[in-house]
Amino acid sequence: MMKFFKLKTTFNRGVTIPSLIFIIGICLLSAVYPEFTEDLLNTVKQFIFINLNWVYVWSVTIFVIFLVYLMFSKYGNIKLGKNDSKPQYSFFSWISMLFAAGMGIGLMYFSVAEPMQHYSNDIFTGNTHINRAKNAQLYTFFHWGIHAWAIYGIVGLSLAYFAYRYRLPLSLRSCFYPLLKDKINGRWGNAIDVFALCSTFFGITTTLGFGVVQINSGLQILHIVPENSFIYQVIIVAVLVSLSVISAITGVDKGVKLLSNINVVSVIVLLIFILILGPTVYLIGSFTEGLGNYINNFFNLTFGTHVYEEETLPWFYNWTILYWAWWISWSPYVGLFIAKISKGRTIREFIAAVLILPTLFNFIWMSVFGNSAIWTDLHVAGGALSELAGNPDALMFRFLEYMPFSTIVSFLVIAIIIIFFVTSADSGMYVMNSIATKNAKISPKWQTVFWGVLLAALALLLLNAGGLTALQSMTLVTALPFSVIILLFIVSLVKALIIDKNYYERDFSASTVPWSGEYWKERLKQIISFNDHQSINDFMESTVKSAFTELKEEFAKNGTEAQLNFSEDPKRIEIEIHYDVVNNFVYGVKNQSRTVSDYLLNEENLPDSEENLTFFPKSYFGDGREGYDVKLFTKNELISDVLKHYERFIEIISEERNEMFISSNANRRMK
Repeated sequence: MMKFFKLKTTFNRGVTIPSLIFIIGICLLSAVYPEFTEDLLNTVKQFIFINLNWVYVWSVTIFVIFLVYLMFSKYGNIKLGKNDSKPQYSFFSWISMLFAAGMGIGLMYFSVAEPMQHYSNDIFTGNTHINRAKNAQLYTFFHWGIHAWAIYGIVGLSLAYFAYRYRLPLSLRSCFYPLLKDKINGRWGNAIDVFALCSTFFGITTTLGFGVVQINSGLQILHIVPENSFIYQVIIVAVLVSLSVISAITGVDKGVKLLSNINVVSVIVLLIFILILGPTVYLIGSFTEGLGNYINNFFNLTFGTHVYEEETLPWFYNWTILYWAWWISWSPYVGLFIAKISKGRTIREFIAAVLILPTLFNFIWMSVFGNSAIWTDLHVAGGALSELAGNPDALMFRFLEYMPFSTIVSFLVIAIIIIFFVTSADSGMYVMNSIATKNAKISPKWQTVFWGVLLAALALLLLNAGGLTALQSMTLVTALPFSVIILLFIVSLVKALIIDKNYYERDFSASTVPWSGEYWKERLKQIISFNDHQSINDFMESTVKSAFTELKEEFAKNGTEAQLNFSEDPKRIEIEIHYDVVNNFVYGVKNQSRTVSDYLLNEENLPDSEENLTFFPKSYFGDGREGYDVKLFTKNELISDVLKHYERFIEIISEERNEMFISSNANRRMK
C-alpha cells in the first residue's frame, strides 16, 4: 500500500491527510447537525465580529498602507524572479486571470443585490432617496475596492516574491522563511499549509453552493427548469464540476487562460449593453460623483468602526466586517493563483495592477448595474426591485426583465456565471493540488479529478442538508487567525526586501580601492579564511599599531600632535588629534565579530570553522560614520586611508557654513 501511495501520487501525507480529516469532519458535522453547527459557529462568528472587529479593521488598513508604501518605495523595481526574468503571460491575459479568480462570481451575484440591499436597508430609510443612493454606491465601492484587493495583493506578493526571488516552493510556508528558516519544512510548515488547504476548500465549496443556487434561480425565471430544487442542483453541479475538471487538467496555460479571456470579453460586452440601453447619462454622472465621494471619504471609511452610531453596528458587522473576513478567508486561494501567474513582474507593476485595475473595473461594473437597478426601481419598477432585496439569488434576473432583449441577456448572464464558476473552481483545484503536494511540478491527473469530485460531493451534501450556512460561518471564523498570519507575512517580506536590496546594492569594500595585483596571493588567503579573535588581535598589533605609530611620528615632524589610544576586550587602537573649538579627529580600529551563516559553514569550497563566529578589524570614526573591514589593507594602505579621512576632516572644518555643526565641547574619548 505504501509503495502504491509513493508511486501513484504526489500528495504530501503531512499536509493532505490532516486536511482531509478536518474538511470531511466539518462537512459531515454541518450536514448531520446543520442547526446545531450553524448556531455554534454563528455564536463564535458574532463574538468575533462584535468584540474583535478592530482586528479586521486594523489589519486591512495596514495591508493598504503597506502596499501603497511599497509601490512608491525603492523596493518597487525588484522583480518577482531573477533580475532578467520576463512575464510569462501577456498583460491582458494576466489581468483577466487574476480578475476571474479573484471576484468573478461575486460581481455577478452582488452587482445588483448589494446596492439594492444598502438602498433599501432600514438604517438608510430615514434619509432622502438621493442620500440612500449615494450611500449604497459608496459602501459598495468600499467593500469591492482597494481594501479587498490589498488583502489578495499582500498574500499574492509574498508568495510570488519568495517563490521566484528566493526560489522556494510556491507555498504559504515559504512566506515565513525569514522568520522560521528551515523550520518551514517541518511541522510548522505543514500546519500552515493545512490551514491554507482547508480555508481554500471551504471558500470554494460555499461559493459553489451559492453559485449553483443563483444559476438554478435564473434558469427557473427563464422557464428552463420548473423549480429551484435539489435534483436540478445536482445536475448543475455535475455539469459545472465536469467542465472545471476538464479545464484544470488542460492546465493554466490553456484552459484557465482561455476561459478567463472569454469571460472578460463577455462581461465587457454585457457592461456596454447595460450602459448604452440603460440610463446612460445618469450612470456616467453617478460613477463620476461616486468616485469622488469614495476618494473624499476614503480615510473615514478605512478607519470607521461605527462605535458612535450604535444603530448601524449590526449592519457594520454583517457587511463590512463580514466582507473583510470573507476576503481574508479567500486570500490563500486567490493569492496562490495570482502568484502562480505573476512571475517576472516587478513589485511596483504587481501592486499597481492588483490594486488599481480590478478596483477601477469593479467601480464601473457596480455603478452601471447597481445604479441602473436603483434608477429602474425608482422610475420604472415602482419599488418592485427594493421589495426583492432580500432575494439576491433572483434579483439580477428580475432587474434584467426591465431591459430590452431581457431573455437573451439573461442567458448571457447565466453563461458568464458558469464560466466564472468554472475559472474559479479549476484554478481552485490547481491551487489545492499544489498545496497538498508541496508544489510538485508534475502530478497525476486523477488528483485534480479527486478534488473536483470531493468539491461536488460535499457541496451537494451541504446543499441537501442545509449546512452550507454553517460552512460559510466556519470560513469566516478562520479569517481571524489568518489575518494575523498575513501581518506576519508583512514582517517577513520587509526583512527579505531589506536583505535583497542590500545584496544588490552592496559595493566593493573600501579596502579594495587601492588594490593592485602585487599582493594577490596573500589577499586570496585572507578572503577565503575565517579569522579567530586572536588572529585579529595579532593583525592589530602588527599592522594597525605599526601604521598608527609611524603616522603619529610623521604628524609630529609636521607640527601636529597626534595621540594613540588603546583599549582591550574588545581590542581597540585609535589615532586622535585634539582641537579646542571643533570635534577631535579620530580614526580607530576595533576587533569586531559577526555571525557566519550555517550555509557558509557547510560550504565545501571554504575552509572549516569550529564556531559560527568570525572576527575582523573594523574601522570607526569620531563623527559616528559607519566603518568597514580593514583586514585587507597593508600598513601603507592603512596609513593612506587615515590620511584620506583626515583630508576630508580638514576640508569640512575649514568651511564657514559648517561652523555651527562641527563646533562642540563633547569631543569623543575612547572608553
